Amino acid sequence: MIRFRLPMRPIFERSQKQRGLLPVLAGAGVCLLSFILYLMTLAPTVLYYELPVLRDSAVLQVKSYVLGIPDYTGYPTYVMLGKLFTYLPVGDAAYRVNLASAVYAALAVLFVCLIGYLLTDRPVAAAAGALAFGVSRIFWSQAVIAEVYTLNALFAAATIFVFLLWRRTRRDRYLLLAAFLCGLALTHHITSGMLIPAGLLFVLVAAPRKFLEVGLLLKAAGLFLLGLLPYVFLPIRASMDYLPEGWTWDQPKISKYPPDTFYGFYNLVSGGAWKGRMWAFGPAELPERFSMYLDYLYGNLGQFNIALVLAALLGVFYMIYADASAAVLLSVPFVGWLFHALEYNIEDIQYYFIPTYLVLGVFMAVGFGAMLDAVNRLSGRLPSVVRAGILALISAAMLLLPLPGFTETYAAVDRSEDYEGRRMMDAVARKTEPNATVLHHRSPLYYMILVEDRREDLTLINYLEKNAGAPRFKGIPEARASLEYGPVYLLLPGETTTPYYMGVRDSQLLYRRVGLDLIPVDEDALLYEVVRRSVRRP
Repeated sequence: MIRFRLPMRPIFERSQKQRGLLPVLAGAGVCLLSFILYLMTLAPTVLYYELPVLRDSAVLQVKSYVLGIPDYTGYPTYVMLGKLFTYLPVGDAAYRVNLASAVYAALAVLFVCLIGYLLTDRPVAAAAGALAFGVSRIFWSQAVIAEVYTLNALFAAATIFVFLLWRRTRRDRYLLLAAFLCGLALTHHITSGMLIPAGLLFVLVAAPRKFLEVGLLLKAAGLFLLGLLPYVFLPIRASMDYLPEGWTWDQPKISKYPPDTFYGFYNLVSGGAWKGRMWAFGPAELPERFSMYLDYLYGNLGQFNIALVLAALLGVFYMIYADASAAVLLSVPFVGWLFHALEYNIEDIQYYFIPTYLVLGVFMAVGFGAMLDAVNRLSGRLPSVVRAGILALISAAMLLLPLPGFTETYAAVDRSEDYEGRRMMDAVARKTEPNATVLHHRSPLYYMILVEDRREDLTLINYLEKNAGAPRFKGIPEARASLEYGPVYLLLPGETTTPYYMGVRDSQLLYRRVGLDLIPVDEDALLYEVVRRSVRRP
């Protein structure tokens, strides 16, 4: 009877003294490979509004450039880092903000690999888990556009890595760095708050006496507060007159309660108008929501094949048995992030699953490491050459496991030829009359005026004729009022009507009922002129 003898904590204790370039090369390799893939598929210029895949990208590109304040939680760290990227001498400003997402994503993959190595001391296992995460479809799709999710993944992975580095070295400076990162991560995405209880429980399990060191606790608290410093950007920027005269973002809640007031600041960083969508589902609805998560995980929309999921499950059980503190550090935020996503009623909910995929990538690394460790023991009596050959074959198979479906994923996420946003801008710039009003919704027109300084004579009005639930007709009264002063154009968000906006035909019918016509100006860009039926142009 074969008996498996699991090592004591931390995992793979017997090989912890291994040193060399292999772990460095593994981490650098998956980081570089991921970055090359992201660069090859990166959006080349300004983006546009398209639900659910491009809700905020066009706006984030502009607000990074002008140091504006985005909706939801303000994202001060994202905006300030994005501004730094706009100074790079490559592409246009929009491309540079897209590039920031690729850099954050590649670094997140690097830290996932480093986490896997700290838990397994197996460079190949760590690289395989990191690669599986790096080429997963949803994460990859966010690495090629201006969005906040790859920076969120980077902060999560870096914080977990530093906690584990503290456990390995027992140097308090890493614990203090982790406290700082917990605060800094919170200024980017409120879901990062799950790292705080996870870190506290991790330290409690790994070294409970640390909670008796008052000096250390005070330093950690101070560094955590220092990490929150980017929040200061919000009231300072809100109090500044940094936009052209008369310019306003379509942010009614922020305009009413600006973040340079106490309530306005609290309202923004706690989720703003989107707080009402949190905790939206009751217990009876959670099984269906969880089924949706599984579908994204390995079903029809799957990020990982079944072999990778099984490797992650092996890693979960292995860690629970052999490494309680690391299991706590990973499982607490995983459960918190998953529960938050399942309870959040938002159209692009799949992007809130990304932190859970990151943790699963680490679990995959642990599962692969456990398999390599078991094979190494079972083949202990074989000749060293034979054993090395077996381990090499298994290692190669692990590195290849994330690759099935790679071609389809590449095609699905590739935005390297996506110039739709620039075509929309060019159509408006060339085909609208001077001093006109353009009704649009979160389009690249903000970029055209504020970044490229083109057509500054235009007046932009953000609208959305919504066709879900109780219809919300904002564009029609705005168009009527604006027609008193000059030409009015409508830049539609999509050709076809969706639950979120009305398409071309339905918009034309709606406007016709109130005595207005939509005359095509550029049908490819979905640009139409709004005219009164009695003065319709030939």
